[in-house]
Amino acid sequence: MQVDGTRMYRVRDVAESLDVSVATIYRAIESGVLPGALKVGTGNGALRIPGVAVQRYMLACEQAARQTPALPPETAEACAPAPAAVADGVGPASAAGAR
Repeated sequence: MQVDGTRMYRVRDVAESLDVSVATIYRAIESGVLPGALKVGTGNGALRIPGVAVQRYMLACEQAARQTPALPPETAEACAPAPAAVADGVGPASAAGAR
């Protein structure tokens, strides 16, 4: 989604462009993860989200998606196949390939 930093966006439009539910966007607004939403109109009104806030939210989501938790060394070693088992065709790696 191309976001214009000077434009105001509806909650529904932001949700659709990010392929998430409207409730997800409302939760992000309420929790402060997506700050800057403005209530317009009278009564219940309607929320509008500044484009710059949408851009920051999208950037934060991208950065969070790129971060992967580091595995402790013992877990990483346990997950890695033994070199000999892979090289000689014996062990779980070769059994999985035979199916």
